[in-house]
Amino acid sequence: MKAPKERTHALESALDAARWAPSVHNTQPWSFSLSGGEIGLRADTERTLAVSDSEGRELLISCGAALFTMCTTLRCEGYEPIVTILPDPDRPSLLATVKAGNETKADEETWVLGGEIERRRTHRAGFASPKVPGRLIDSLIRAAREEGAKLTVVDLPAAVEVIAALTRAAQGVQAQDRRFTLEMIRWSRRPGSSRRDGVPAEAYPGQALPTHPEFAQRDYAWQQGWGHDADQSGSATTGVVALLTTPGDSRQEWIAAGQALQHILLRAAAHGVSAAFHTQALEMYHLREFLRLELCSGEYPQMIMRLGVTFDETESVRRPVTDLMD
Repeated sequence: MKAPKERTHALESALDAARWAPSVHNTQPWSFSLSGGEIGLRADTERTLAVSDSEGRELLISCGAALFTMCTTLRCEGYEPIVTILPDPDRPSLLATVKAGNETKADEETWVLGGEIERRRTHRAGFASPKVPGRLIDSLIRAAREEGAKLTVVDLPAAVEVIAALTRAAQGVQAQDRRFTLEMIRWSRRPGSSRRDGVPAEAYPGQALPTHPEFAQRDYAWQQGWGHDADQSGSATTGVVALLTTPGDSRQEWIAAGQALQHILLRAAAHGVSAAFHTQALEMYHLREFLRLELCSGEYPQMIMRLGVTFDETESVRRPVTDLMD
């Protein structure tokens, strides 16, 4: 067996990796504790999107992504993680506990996933022309299934147009709501900002080429002209549109959706494929219900994403571990 000092080091490495997980608007809505050889993952409710995510669904998905990241890192460090989801009903903000269990030897795929944790980036525009290989899509579907969720690729052009239209409609409504706008402003970073959370102005194009059909992008610049200079000489493709769903809509399934999401993203990133997210329609009850009943066979949509190839090098910022510890 490894010495206790090495086991502690593995847990500390898992904590450092967890902060690189994706989160809605890069809110990083998590906090951690490390005591007695156990990591506690908690929801940082002060970072909840009170308007667009009042139930905390997107917050728990974000924390689920951080949980998968910790488990992957522990396996790379030589330990099988022991995870307990929602361990204490009297402490609802405690989402999971993680321990370093028996020694294990990480397989090649786990090492590949671990190598993408800090390199993975969220894309916020159209994609380049290379197509996503069908074999990769099949492996992403299996990755979601392994975590208790379902990834469905939307093939029919008419269905893609419906999802795009719902995204545009939700974006249009939210843009007219002062509460949504103020919430977006809170998590939008102006150029040169030293903040280590929120969406940097360098992480999206100032003027993106439209896709067909058009999937509305969040206006993180709130009409200030922020964003990086994008190449306007070519064309942008929509990429592969996919829905991540779960059979139910409980807090445990939200966490599972986050684990599945990060598994998908890391495996895709290892093959040069990025994801763009469109959660606007899922933040409006009636639109989410329409998607559930009409396009998701009754399952609950947890994420709408587009997958594709991009050659952009965007900035990613995270808070230091010391800011995340209880």
